[in-house]
Amino acid sequence: MKKVYNKPDSEEIKALFKEYFENPTPELRDKLIEKNLYMAEILAKKYVNRGIDYDDLFQVASLGLIYAIDRYDISKGFEFSSFAMPTIVGEIKRYFRDKGWVIRVPRRIQENSKKVNNAKYHLTQELGRTPTIKDIADYVELSEEEVLEIMEASKVYTPQSLDQSFENSDSEDKDTNLIDIVGEEDKEFDFIDNQDFIRKTLDKLTEVEKQIILGRYFEQKTQVALAKELNISQMTVSRLEKKALAKFREELNM
Repeated sequence: MKKVYNKPDSEEIKALFKEYFENPTPELRDKLIEKNLYMAEILAKKYVNRGIDYDDLFQVASLGLIYAIDRYDISKGFEFSSFAMPTIVGEIKRYFRDKGWVIRVPRRIQENSKKVNNAKYHLTQELGRTPTIKDIADYVELSEEEVLEIMEASKVYTPQSLDQSFENSDSEDKDTNLIDIVGEEDKEFDFIDNQDFIRKTLDKLTEVEKQIILGRYFEQKTQVALAKELNISQMTVSRLEKKALAKFREELNM
């Protein structure tokens, strides 16, 4: 049974990082890893059902978490989760990219797989029909048994159609599609990544600048409407808006 990791209190994490920053002991590092493994669990589950086991994804996500802990700079003022999640996702995506062949197969099969796929394409064009195993075998100068072996092995590498259906023994519906079980991109992760950045930067604006940014980009107000509300000129609103946006860009590039 898989262990479930609970999300810790954000203030507890801040205190731990502050302590670790002042006294970077292995014990504190291990404690930070343990406390934040819930993120590795969330993201590993997000990318499951894509050809790689959950346990492998969790290990990769945990490695990304460790990288994030080692690189995190508490003095920047951002929540650790906002920094860690993109780092973990990056490690997972890199793993998918580097994995290639999900199951290790002999090199001769990997090398001949491209030849067989090219043969199928060219023969289809040339013959005007789907080529037989014998057609392909003759074209690539391999035995029919070798071609069958290569085609079976290639299934662990070639992406499957999301429309592909298969029998679901746990359901009365025998035409379950692959798309029904593939993990989806969770829009909430983008929100988690950005919310702390926006909040921290807003805190660095003057009160008037904050009202202008909130009015313009969160309440969809015009500069004219804000000028009336704040009892200042539209030109002043425009100038302060540009100044506030410059602070956002500066903070983003830090």
